Amino acid sequence: MSKQIAVRLPDDVVEFIDGVVRSGDASSRAAVVARALERERRRLVAARDVEILKRSRPDRELDRLAEHASQTPLDDLD
Repeated sequence: MSKQIAVRLPDDVVEFIDGVVRSGDASSRAAVVARALERERRRLVAARDVEILKRSRPDRELDRLAEHASQTPLDDLD
């Protein structure tokens, strides 16, 4: 399910979005915006997780997982 919303964006941001669509990297303006917002959502969740981990005691297994994750390319997040 999706919901349509209206937003105002600066001209340069709209030009950027249109360029992404023109290049074929996205099928529509909505696809560019949705992808950007999904990435921002994941970033906020990760930042929240970092704060939780800062308050926890050291964990060697989590340290190894973090090391692995830090070397994982982000290309496949779309």
